[in-house]
Amino acid sequence: MVNPNVSSQPKICYRPIRPSDLDILEHIHGRLFPIRYESTFFHDVVNGRDIVSWGAVDSNRSDGRSDELIGFVTARIVLAKESEIVDMLGYDSARSDQTLVYVLTLGVVEAYRSFGIASSLIREVIKYASSIPTCRAVYLHVISYNNPAINLYKKMSFKCVRRLQGFYLINGQHYDSFLFLNYVNGGRSPCSPLEILTAIVSFMRSGFKSVAARLCRSGSRKISRRAKCKESHSLVSATPNKRNVAVECSGYECV
Repeated sequence: MVNPNVSSQPKICYRPIRPSDLDILEHIHGRLFPIRYESTFFHDVVNGRDIVSWGAVDSNRSDGRSDELIGFVTARIVLAKESEIVDMLGYDSARSDQTLVYVLTLGVVEAYRSFGIASSLIREVIKYASSIPTCRAVYLHVISYNNPAINLYKKMSFKCVRRLQGFYLINGQHYDSFLFLNYVNGGRSPCSPLEILTAIVSFMRSGFKSVAARLCRSGSRKISRRAKCKESHSLVSATPNKRNVAVECSGYECV
């Protein structure tokens, strides 16, 4: 049942997708997406073969389907160095042990699209990715005309980092894709030219300040020696009164 009647007080719960969800999972994908997935994909999802997944159910449904999926998200761990976004990551994320979580599919049946289920499912993915010490980002593709999904990802702090021309081929027609990225565990983008220039300018300024400080200290030592010589000469050539000594010292301290 893809478009169930929503219970008067829905209680949305989240759980891993199980083998018993195979038929409904495949059915919902067929109804929601214009892309057809291989049967092996669904078997990999429900059996957890290299794919992690979460399902949403309404435990208050009165039609006997309280454990039937009304939403889902599927994802896979990939090596950062082998991903298409390795150039969007900081240098350390290209190391052999760095990973990413790639969102494969996300969907909610139409009757339940106003309950924040998609946001909750994506949060589950982000939480999962954050629990993996080597993971640096969650990323995904979205077709260019899917404005609700685009707005959702932006709302959840994903950044649109790239537009891919003709990424999807649907019914003989090409469609563009946006690539969205959400950094986790200290992941970051490489320094942009502007950031590099800013860092160089900052370094040069700090260097100039350091040189200026050393020059000031050197100048102060020279002035100190001159002042001491002058004071010694005054003591030798004449016996100064207290006022003269005070002026001499006051002038030295001001410098």
